[in-house]
Amino acid sequence: MQRLMWILWPSFLMAIPATGVYFSLFDPVDLTLFGILIPADRIAAYTIGFFVFWMIGAGSSAMTYLFQLYATREKRT
Repeated sequence: MQRLMWILWPSFLMAIPATGVYFSLFDPVDLTLFGILIPADRIAAYTIGFFVFWMIGAGSSAMTYLFQLYATREKRT
């Protein structure tokens, strides 16, 4: 559980300002995907955006954890 928190907590903290900056620059009502306007409520777009940024951060934190784990194993041998 502690290792999972090493991954999820930093990514959560990263998702907060990332969401704020992104949606300060772009209005969620005007977002398009491949040229098609996405019909979404603002709150839904904010929520989905937050979780997308959280998952991106979690992927980054997980890779960092795995690289550190691999480096520790290499150092022992």
